[in-house]
Amino acid sequence: MATQTGAGKRIVFTGGSGKAGRHAIPELLKLGYKVLNLDLAPFPDPHADLHTLKADLTDGGQVFSALTSHYGHDGYTQGYPEPPPDAVIHFAAIPVNLVVPDNECFRINVLSTYNVIEAACKLGVKKIIIASSETTYGLCFSEGDSDPISLPLEEDYDVGPADSYALSKICNERTARTFARRYGADIYAFRIGNVIEPHEYARDFPKHVGQPETRKRNAWSYVDARDLGRMCACAVEKSGLGFQVFNATNDSITTTVPTEKFLKEALPNVPISRKMGEWEAPLSNRKIREVLGFKEEHDWKQYYQPPQK
Repeated sequence: MATQTGAGKRIVFTGGSGKAGRHAIPELLKLGYKVLNLDLAPFPDPHADLHTLKADLTDGGQVFSALTSHYGHDGYTQGYPEPPPDAVIHFAAIPVNLVVPDNECFRINVLSTYNVIEAACKLGVKKIIIASSETTYGLCFSEGDSDPISLPLEEDYDVGPADSYALSKICNERTARTFARRYGADIYAFRIGNVIEPHEYARDFPKHVGQPETRKRNAWSYVDARDLGRMCACAVEKSGLGFQVFNATNDSITTTVPTEKFLKEALPNVPISRKMGEWEAPLSNRKIREVLGFKEEHDWKQYYQPPQK
């Protein structure tokens, strides 16, 4: 049984009905957190102990109101209005390029994040986690084939993407840094890797592992959606860091060849800036493990075993 680390703490989670949130929120509920989901779509599991409030986060007024909303109709029995939450986790966004025109992707992602951070800070919330992205490193949506400057990809890397989605995420990181400084809040930006749902291991990993050339844009890395929920819990419980960026990925590279050997063969002209763990993911999660204490529970090799050669 999971330790109830979050007992009594209230979280407003935006975008909880999406690919990551639908698995991250149940992990938070298991840990004892009370969660309100802000989304334009219903939560996929109708039996979850969760209320979804439909909110347009590009409307600042709706955001302010939503952050002090009850977590369900039973909230009215407590006899007083809901105070601001203990933490806000902001995952809501246009999730990828080519869903809407580039400028609309940028507008929605930047404005909604600004509104959420501003409202939370002005309401006195001291812990905010926002979804940044692996795309900020410039590989995922590059035009043509691009190599990284160096490996591993870590949080001090000179990010330089060439697309509107990644640009929106970089702008959101700067917004977070600004408000963290102004309000003395802890705002942690998760550069989230390629999110894998439980059913996707059997479906996708034969190709991911068997054809590693298809995974370069994701730096041969991933994050299990359930482990992402655990990362959120680690972030809620770790205070006093101000603004921080964390790569949100699992531990291991998605290859059958050890990391440095594979990278030297696949990217012979890209320098490796430090000694890497034998199977360390090139989009490294070293910081989130060492600083927030994250421990993965869902290594990909638990769910897919490559054929023996």
